[in-house]
Amino acid sequence: MKIAVALFMLLILAMWAMRSASASELPTVGQKAPEFSVMDQNGKLQKLSDYQGKWLVLYFYPKDETPGCTTEACAYRDDIHKIQNLGAAVVGVSIDDASSHAEFADKHHLPFPLLADKEGTVARSYGSERTLLGYKLARRNTFIIDPTGRIAKVYVNVDAEANPREVIADLHRLQSTH
Repeated sequence: MKIAVALFMLLILAMWAMRSASASELPTVGQKAPEFSVMDQNGKLQKLSDYQGKWLVLYFYPKDETPGCTTEACAYRDDIHKIQNLGAAVVGVSIDDASSHAEFADKHHLPFPLLADKEGTVARSYGSERTLLGYKLARRNTFIIDPTGRIAKVYVNVDAEANPREVIADLHRLQSTH
């Protein structure tokens, strides 16, 4: 019984920490996307300006090799040709380091950059940083950025498996009205 009470208290504490964790404000649709300049898993500097003139799917995820993050990354991998055929690129972001990203990308054959946002600056600028039990993590949020560098769509607390399909549908819709 004591173990059950302790687990219940830990669960309550974790939920409180998730709710009370400070995060900066999410960018809104129409707003200029926050700049970034961060190394990816291959040691290549990735900047928002590299994607000027293209649609960009910027997705944030908590941690390499966790079940939900692996599901989401593999779903983007499996749909990458559909996304690229819509003139869009995919970039993943977490607070893991480049070597963790390199192993993750290699193991799962991920054909897109993973930004090593070790200090959380990109996650913070996109309102997607959180602290959980003393650890900094990225929130599972996704942003579609249009070819002019403006936020076109915001997804908060996404479903890891469904998000790429939602993005593809919204890219079709956004491009028909853009």
